[in-house]
Amino acid sequence: MEFFLVSDIFSALKGQIISSDTIDMTLPVTAVSTDTRTIAAGDVFVALKGENFDGHDYVQKAIDSGAVCAITQRRTEGCPCITVKSSHTALLKLAEYYRKKFDLILVGITGSAGKTTTKEMIASVLEKKYNTLKTLGNLNNAIGLPKTLFGLKSQHEAAVIEMGMSDFGEIERLSVTANPTVGVITNIGYSHIQNLKTQEGILQAKLEIVKGMESASPLVVNADDKYLKTLKGKVRNPVYSYSTDSRKSDVYAESITESGNTTEFDIIYQHESLHIKLNCLGRHNILNALAAFCVGQISKVPAQDIAAALSEYTPPELRQNVVVKNGITYIIDCYNASPDSMKAALDVLKKMPGRKIAVLGDMLELGDMSRQLHEYVGSLTVGVDKLYTYGKEAAYINAGAQKHGGVPSGNSEYKEHIAEWLKENLRQGDAVLFKASRGMKLEKIVEEICKSGF
Repeated sequence: MEFFLVSDIFSALKGQIISSDTIDMTLPVTAVSTDTRTIAAGDVFVALKGENFDGHDYVQKAIDSGAVCAITQRRTEGCPCITVKSSHTALLKLAEYYRKKFDLILVGITGSAGKTTTKEMIASVLEKKYNTLKTLGNLNNAIGLPKTLFGLKSQHEAAVIEMGMSDFGEIERLSVTANPTVGVITNIGYSHIQNLKTQEGILQAKLEIVKGMESASPLVVNADDKYLKTLKGKVRNPVYSYSTDSRKSDVYAESITESGNTTEFDIIYQHESLHIKLNCLGRHNILNALAAFCVGQISKVPAQDIAAALSEYTPPELRQNVVVKNGITYIIDCYNASPDSMKAALDVLKKMPGRKIAVLGDMLELGDMSRQLHEYVGSLTVGVDKLYTYGKEAAYINAGAQKHGGVPSGNSEYKEHIAEWLKENLRQGDAVLFKASRGMKLEKIVEEICKSGF
C-alpha cells in the first residue's frame, strides 16, 4: 500500500460517517485490514459483521495490536473509532478512493465460468509489458476485491481484477469500486441461478460491470455465447468479440489441434495471423486465451509477446491439472463446477486415448434447477466408458446418464466408496476426470487413490 493518511479516510468516507473520536489526522496508514490475526502497527481495522462473525468483537484487540483506528458501525469504549452507516460500504468506498490515486490499465473480469483462468492468462500477457497486479486466488468479492486494490503501488502499470457475484447489484458495486479501463465477460451460464432465476437475469447482473467503466472503455466478450454475441450496439461501451466459431468476430481461432496435453491454433485478427501453443486442453481454454489476446491488443502488448505469454501459462492447482501416474492419466479439475464447465471438462476427457472414466460430484448453488441441470450433465456423459458420481445432487447426473445411453455407473455419498470402486477398476491406459464444485472436495478421492499406489 502507498502512503496514506488518516485524513484520507475522512475524505474517502464523506457522507458515510456518523461520528468519530479524536484521531490525529496526520498519522500514516500502513494497511487496511479486516482480520485482527494479521493486523500490524499503523493499520486501520474495518470491523465487518457477517452471518457467523462480528468484527466489532475484536476492535479492542485491533487497537492493542497497533491499529491507528477502527472503522465501525458502533463505538467501542476507549478505542478510536470512525463510526459509519455500513462497514461493508465503507470498505468499498475506501478502496474506490485509493484506486483512483493510480492511473493505470485495470482489467475487470466477470462471467459464469472461466474467470480465474482468464485472469491468469490476461495477467501473463500484460506482465510482458507492464508491472501488473492481479487478484490472488479467488478474492473476487466485496471483501477480497478491496484487499487486492489496497495492494496497488506506484510501480504498478496494470491490474487484473476478478469480480464474482451471487445476486443483482454486486458486480455494479465491485465495478464502481475498481473503475475498470477494460471489461471482460467470459460467458453466461447457470452459476447462481438460484438468486438470479434465469440466464437473462445472469446476463443483466454480469453487464453491471459497465456501471463502473467510462463510456469509452472497451468491453471484451465471448461471441460463442448466445447471450453475449449480440451485445454490440446494445451497451454504451465499444464491444470487442472473440470466437472459436464465427469469423464475424473481431478475433477468432482456426486450425485447432490437440496433442498430448497441448493445444495449438491460429488467432486471426485484423487480417493477420498469430500461432498459439497452450499447455492445456479444451475449447474453453482457447476462448480464455482469445480473451487474453484481445486485452493484450487493446493494451498495446506486441503480438509475439502475447503468444509467448500464453505458451508459458500453466493451469493453477485443481484447475484441469493433467497428471500421469503409473500409466493412468488423471484430469484433476476440482476447483469449481457448473453445467458449462462440466461440459468443457467432459469434452476434454472424451478426446483422451484409452478408457474414459468420469468421477463427477455435486454442482452447488443451482437452486430449483439443480435436478434438471444435473440430469443435463448426465446426458453429456455419452461417450464415457464409466461414470462414478459423488453426492446427493450428483445422483441426478447418474439418472441423466441412464436416460441417454446407459453409461456403466455408480453413485455414493461417501468418498471412500468411490475410491474403492476406482481401485478395483482402474488400469494402465485409463484417463480419469475428477470434477465437482469446490465444496465437495473431490480431490480427496485422488489423494486416497494415489496413496494406494495408483
